[in-house]
Amino acid sequence: MYTNLIICTFKLSGGKCPVPPFREKEQTYERTENCDRGCGPAGLTAGYRLVQEGYRPILLEKTSLIGGLSRTERYKGNHLDIGGHHFFTKSPEVKELWYSLFPIQGSPAKDDIALNHSVELVPGGPDPEHAEQVMLNRTRISRIFYRKHLFDYPLSPSFGTLLKLGVCNSIRIFFGYLPVQIRKREEHSLEDFYINRFGKPLYETFFRDYTKKLWGISPAEIAPDWGRQRVKGLSLWKALFSAVAGPFCRKKETSLIESFQYPKRGPGQYWEFMADEIRKRGGIIRLNAEITAVRSENGRITEVEYRENGVLRSETCDVFFSSIPVSELIAGMKDVPEEVRVPSCALPYRDFITVGLLLDRMNLRNDTARKTWNDIIPDCWIYIQEKEVRLGRLQIFNNWSPYLPADPEKQVWIGLEYFCSEGDSLWSMSDREFIDFAVGELEKTGFIRKEDVLDAVRIRVQKAYPAYFGSYAQWETIRAYLDRFDNLFCIGRNGQHRYNNMDHSMLTGLKAVEVMNGTAEKSDLWNINAEQTYHETDSSRTSL
Repeated sequence: MYTNLIICTFKLSGGKCPVPPFREKEQTYERTENCDRGCGPAGLTAGYRLVQEGYRPILLEKTSLIGGLSRTERYKGNHLDIGGHHFFTKSPEVKELWYSLFPIQGSPAKDDIALNHSVELVPGGPDPEHAEQVMLNRTRISRIFYRKHLFDYPLSPSFGTLLKLGVCNSIRIFFGYLPVQIRKREEHSLEDFYINRFGKPLYETFFRDYTKKLWGISPAEIAPDWGRQRVKGLSLWKALFSAVAGPFCRKKETSLIESFQYPKRGPGQYWEFMADEIRKRGGIIRLNAEITAVRSENGRITEVEYRENGVLRSETCDVFFSSIPVSELIAGMKDVPEEVRVPSCALPYRDFITVGLLLDRMNLRNDTARKTWNDIIPDCWIYIQEKEVRLGRLQIFNNWSPYLPADPEKQVWIGLEYFCSEGDSLWSMSDREFIDFAVGELEKTGFIRKEDVLDAVRIRVQKAYPAYFGSYAQWETIRAYLDRFDNLFCIGRNGQHRYNNMDHSMLTGLKAVEVMNGTAEKSDLWNINAEQTYHETDSSRTSL
């Protein structure tokens, strides 16, 4: 049996920096530093599976936090989900793992009771009003904000949609879709991918500008891989068919799901609980442990050097699971060929800034039949398509879980999301400058009034999104080099330089253990979230 199994997950520095409240009457604040991502879903899942099988893995984490991009930040009693993580998967393995630790609710949650929401309950499941380890069943509502209107996502063939788009635009979109049904483009770019599935007019209306916000360049310059992994089988026809036949159709594309599960206090609560379970079963988690070198010999990783709380240490290893960003991993290795080192060091990423805003109220009112406290809009998140603002997405945490805000009945807790690159104008703003800028943008859209802002916090995350342009064109060369090392298993979003969902990252952790045990091939590990056959397997709904 293997004795030394090293799992390395880390993130470079950034920070969470509270700013002075907008109202002089509000409470003072304390500045908090060094609040980046910790052990993420891939590393923790691999570690948990290893301790289940009797191993004693060592997890090395650069920062002091648990959860990676799926962590939950806490600010003055409010919980903030970085990026938004609905718990939905097609994988039975992942479902089993989720619900074995956090069972689905058996009684209504706080807002279900107060607002008389219909919610699916599991007999004998925990009561979220009293239990902490519980998955909530939540309704997924997400829309697109475009030209001062909210459009259903995916678009529904309703009179309201036609009215908001206008008759001329609607006709143009319909007839723009027909040519790509007759003759598809060759897919050399993400732009080609989108046009093949939605037609050029709809692509230009709802996808082009938002995608440019996300990646910072035109979709015409991005490889189509991102669309194949994130949009998958969705098309205009499937979106319309789903809207009409949804109640009668069991099969759903991931992008069209109508409900999901969610931990009571956000995804970080789940990962923190899993980390505790790993420790209880003999695994070791070392925080503030920064990797400084990865050594190899005869096609195997033999030793990992790291600095823990300022002290230089090293561990020999039989097996090395790495969710380190590929560019950082290869930079820490010796004797890497130039044709690998150069493109790997230049692999592109997009960084991320979010602002948590605590509000008295929202200015935009609820125009749906779903009841909410204080009549706030019922959306989990809203894609901001407007060109005149750099804001990319808006989350309303009250709707993710009534246990995320400190006072969900009287206050609104929201997240503003920006995509950027480290060192650019957004990243370089001071905390107060950025908060003022973000509040001004949201006020411009009509969602809020500045005088209703009670408090705010800014959080920055580096290397949030592995990107599919630039030296990514040499990815196969980089991957082939990594595959030379028999005992190296690259897992997770950054470990595979792939824009994985949370469940895909978990699957890479589980699959890596199978490869280590000889029950799977290393190619199976790389094919997660890449093969169409994976996308089309078990597409049942997750509600139990």
